[in-house]
Amino acid sequence: MNEKYYVGAYWPGRVESVESYARRAEVFFRLLGPAEPTFNRWFEKAGSRAAALRHPVVPDEESLLKLFGKKYRNDEASVSFSAWNGEPDGASTGVRLACGSTSELLGDLCVMDLPAGGEARERILTAPVLSQTLRAAALAWDPEWGVATSTAHRDRVSEFAVPGTFVGWVTYLSRRLGAVPPLPSPVRTEWIEDKGTLIVMCPERFTVSKPEHLALAEQVQDLLNRAGLLKPIQPQV
Repeated sequence: MNEKYYVGAYWPGRVESVESYARRAEVFFRLLGPAEPTFNRWFEKAGSRAAALRHPVVPDEESLLKLFGKKYRNDEASVSFSAWNGEPDGASTGVRLACGSTSELLGDLCVMDLPAGGEARERILTAPVLSQTLRAAALAWDPEWGVATSTAHRDRVSEFAVPGTFVGWVTYLSRRLGAVPPLPSPVRTEWIEDKGTLIVMCPERFTVSKPEHLALAEQVQDLLNRAGLLKPIQPQV
């Protein structure tokens, strides 16, 4: 089974200035770069690969501010932006940002869809790279919750894929949610500056094809639920 993996960070809608969104995005892209070579170049989405390659994104505050302030501005409060790293089909990574939601039902997010194949997939789908990627999202966006896992695992443990309610291969919990309890081996925890805790389920690739991985995730999820740390990020209809 060729599982599809993603990284996502989520938080309740937080209205800030477009300048703040641009600064946060610059930090995110800058921190991503050292994690993986293909995370160092980005392009705007377009109708074809050839068209997209003609629109590189310079991920610094000034350039992002121009994009966010005009092309990707939804209204006075929010911005929606998508980028792609230019790799061939199946080996590419995409990024989606949604900032400044004022809806009681929709929060903000930063999501990366990871490669389904190619050499980059083998480099990216490791605990160190996914930890560094989720760490970049935590430091840049200060989310409530984040996860790096496969969609197959997400769909198995969360019927409606509700952010904040499950754990993955790597999980991030904001300090605002409370203290993380002791977790069983081989789970590793890492404090991310003043933001929160990164929880790495296992050093090898986490997959639904291994019953021991599913059992460990279920145990950790139960412990975090008992501690009151897993809650929906925003109200759900």
